Amino acid sequence: MTEWAVAVQAAQSKKAEDIVVLDTSGICSFADAFVICTGTNPRQVQAVSDAIEMTLKGEGLRPLGIEGYRSGEWILLDYGDFVVHVFSRESRSFYNLERLWKTARRVPVPEAA
Repeated sequence: MTEWAVAVQAAQSKKAEDIVVLDTSGICSFADAFVICTGTNPRQVQAVSDAIEMTLKGEGLRPLGIEGYRSGEWILLDYGDFVVHVFSRESRSFYNLERLWKTARRVPVPEAA
């Protein structure tokens, strides 16, 4: 299982919504994939982020950086090869990363276990 797929499963475990994975290899110089998901409120956004961080830590992965945790509107977890974006609904709509990275191929997201 790919590392980003582990992050997807962790997000699913906290009921993250509208999970999208974009293959940014070849079009992005800093990451091969983006995992994008939505939480319904700041506490859930933080809970999704926490679950991803703890699950990947169990796999021996630690983020290179975490941004936006305190506000709970857009939390970015940078794992080098892939970046996880956990958004509130409003922030996801406003920043619309799927539009910004529209040339990236969408990767099928595994079903929740």
